[in-house]
Amino acid sequence: MTKALPSENNNNYSAKNIEVLEGLEAVRLRPGMYIGGIDKKAMHHLVLEILDNSMDEVISNFASEIEVVLINEKTIKITDNGRGIPIDPHPKFPKKSALEVIMTTLHSGGKFSDTSYTTSGGLHGVGASVVNALSSFFQVEVIKDRKVYNQIYNKGIPLKKLEHVDKTNKKQGTSITFSPDPEIFGSNLEFSAQYLYKIIQHKAYLSPGVKVFWKCPIEMIKDDEIIPEKKEICFEDGIRQLLIDKVENNDLLTSTIFYEQINLGKEKIECSMIWFENKDTNFITSFCNTVPTTNGGTHEQGFRFALTKAIRNFAEILGFKKFNEILTEDITKNLGAILSIFIKNPQFQGQTKEKLVNVEMSKIIENSLKDRIESWFNNNKTVSSSIIEKIIENYNERRQKKKDRENNKKFKSKKSRLPGKLADCSSKNSNENELFIVEGDSAGGSAKQARNRIFQAVLPLRGKILNVASASDEKLTQNQELNDLVLALGCDKDKLILDNLRYNKIIIMTDADVDGSHIAALLLTYFYKHMPEIIENGNLYIAKPPLFRVSRGDKIFYAQSEKEKNDIDKKYFSNKGLVSRFKGLGEMPPKQLKETTMDPTSRTLIKVSLPKKNIFEGDDRRNVENLVNILMGKKPELRYKYITDNAHLIKELDI
Repeated sequence: MTKALPSENNNNYSAKNIEVLEGLEAVRLRPGMYIGGIDKKAMHHLVLEILDNSMDEVISNFASEIEVVLINEKTIKITDNGRGIPIDPHPKFPKKSALEVIMTTLHSGGKFSDTSYTTSGGLHGVGASVVNALSSFFQVEVIKDRKVYNQIYNKGIPLKKLEHVDKTNKKQGTSITFSPDPEIFGSNLEFSAQYLYKIIQHKAYLSPGVKVFWKCPIEMIKDDEIIPEKKEICFEDGIRQLLIDKVENNDLLTSTIFYEQINLGKEKIECSMIWFENKDTNFITSFCNTVPTTNGGTHEQGFRFALTKAIRNFAEILGFKKFNEILTEDITKNLGAILSIFIKNPQFQGQTKEKLVNVEMSKIIENSLKDRIESWFNNNKTVSSSIIEKIIENYNERRQKKKDRENNKKFKSKKSRLPGKLADCSSKNSNENELFIVEGDSAGGSAKQARNRIFQAVLPLRGKILNVASASDEKLTQNQELNDLVLALGCDKDKLILDNLRYNKIIIMTDADVDGSHIAALLLTYFYKHMPEIIENGNLYIAKPPLFRVSRGDKIFYAQSEKEKNDIDKKYFSNKGLVSRFKGLGEMPPKQLKETTMDPTSRTLIKVSLPKKNIFEGDDRRNVENLVNILMGKKPELRYKYITDNAHLIKELDI
């Protein structure tokens, strides 16, 4: 790597202005070029590079065991019983061992030809040397013929020559212990035990029968994490078991799993699939040589082609006339799939290996899987007929949405307007504006008088809106109340663009009774199902209007429950206060509505939120989905069971 040095005279640009970075200096200067950044994800990628080298020994049948020991939050040790990194002098560098050459030289290793590895996940001699360069402590122990050899490095520089240090009963193997350099990743660096355990689990799933030993200090396991301190991880059923574990607690369209393993000489393809009942639940997870390809690639592309062609053919057999119009998105909307391949010379996009780019793999995967998928559908006709019905349902829904979008565009081209019943605010600053969604014209009238007309808008809805969790797509499309809401927000629900949102705060304001709570639940369900981005962005709120007014003389208090009302009456009025109950927002004088519920200086708002989608959050998001489906879905028996199971938790019930 070279770079130009600054000069006092920019016109005097000569050879002396060129700096040559030697050895691993370039890695330390620009770590992002090699590991994608210097954040927590990049730091954990160092572990993957070393672990992949051990997995390469496993894939090539040179090793059967791997041990991962998380020593502390800054240090990790990875050991395998493979052949051991070569320690003899390198022919090109006779004064150095092959091990030292590998650890200090980019693009050195045994993966450039087929002589040492048939398939590998490590990227052609870059990984280990990069990890070494970015570690403040890096120790390699190699066992050859029951002799232990050791070499220690600091920031990629060997502190001593490779030396024979001990004898052992073990025949061969490699052990690498390292600590990421705080100069690169910051002094607050810390390994996540949960993240690493999940990675190791996936590696074990992808290498059936291989034993991976995990060990972690108990103090590194957080209270909300369910991971073992010690465990031997081994899965005999591979990705079939991974799929079963991954779809646990989900409603399945069928319990029958598609599974195929295809051997192509020394290369291998594995695929496992299942379909969900819920169209919002889906995933395609892919791997190449045990490396997770989170951004897909040519192997995923080939899988999608094979799946689409096979399903189109089967749909034609069943008599679906528009089978050629079925798209991949119709098929994958309910699909859970895992694809794992082992190939020679994988080519990835970038050193972080998140996307496979081998052009030939698309056609290879397509040709290998298409006939097998089609055969499975023909041999499991009862199951496959249910799957096809769901896919056709997705097809019809997509077509209807496309039609609605086209109609909406035509409508907007004729005349752009807002709902007539919307009392809009005068300010054009969407970052400050608020929209109150209220029940009925009566509440709407009071709210319009109570609001600040500059930044507060009011949209009255007629009674209880449609329950979108159990309604058909046709009913949803035709519902005027929901269409008015979408129009008022300034967003297209099919492709929500938050920058187009006309209000920073969307506030659900309903009566403080059972009916009001039901209306709020229906609105929450709508936003969760069709506009979750609004919740995730922190735009959705629930207002808390009072249920009671307690007064005597000039003293006035408001209460939101029977208990709070009684406590106020006892504390301030010795149980002699004048108590009045608000029948609804429409019965509340505008002045009171303003000071209790709408004025930003005195009101109470509850912000609606969702668990974030990331690897550290576990299954919280899935739990939300399950709860919504239970309480608002099509199956009343599930709702009844939930209510009866949790009825004992109710302390106050306003009826």
